[in-house]
Amino acid sequence: MAAGIPSPMQAAGIVQEGDPVLLTAARPFVLPAEAEEASRVVEELKAAADRVAALHDFAKGMGIAAPQIGIGRAAALVQPPEGEPLTLLNPVVVEESAEMDEQFEGCLSFFGVRGLVPRPLMLRVAYETADGQRCVSAFERGLARLVAHEVDHLAGKLYRARMRPGVEPISVAEYRGTGAAWEYDG
Repeated sequence: MAAGIPSPMQAAGIVQEGDPVLLTAARPFVLPAEAEEASRVVEELKAAADRVAALHDFAKGMGIAAPQIGIGRAAALVQPPEGEPLTLLNPVVVEESAEMDEQFEGCLSFFGVRGLVPRPLMLRVAYETADGQRCVSAFERGLARLVAHEVDHLAGKLYRARMRPGVEPISVAEYRGTGAAWEYDG
């Protein structure tokens, strides 16, 4: 982008790389006491996700974490390629498979590149509902990857920190997987 001209994601309200909020651990909600605040943040995430979805077709699904819209709270929204979005409040990975794979990921906060990121094929994540109910869900393959990416955001970690040493992101022009789902054996 030319100097002074915001990228499409920035224009959609997505905080861009270099903003300290992206490298700061998000503050958990105290639920149900902060249910109203949590619901407000989730509504802001939904609105941002709608703006972003209008700009790009996310065949692999898409996620957005509160720090990416400038809110340092532990909330994320994950939109699978099909089905209803998942709302994660105060998510914590409680188990992950030893079996991993490497796939390219993108990030709304530096959308012009894709990085080859190793991730577990299965995650079990504990999270809360706005009324304070604790839930634990298992996610596999592509959905596990989406959820792990957003949980990382809430910990102040960008996917580049997960890439193997010496592996660098590639430009979107070099990347050949836009518009295609991640591939898994079996």
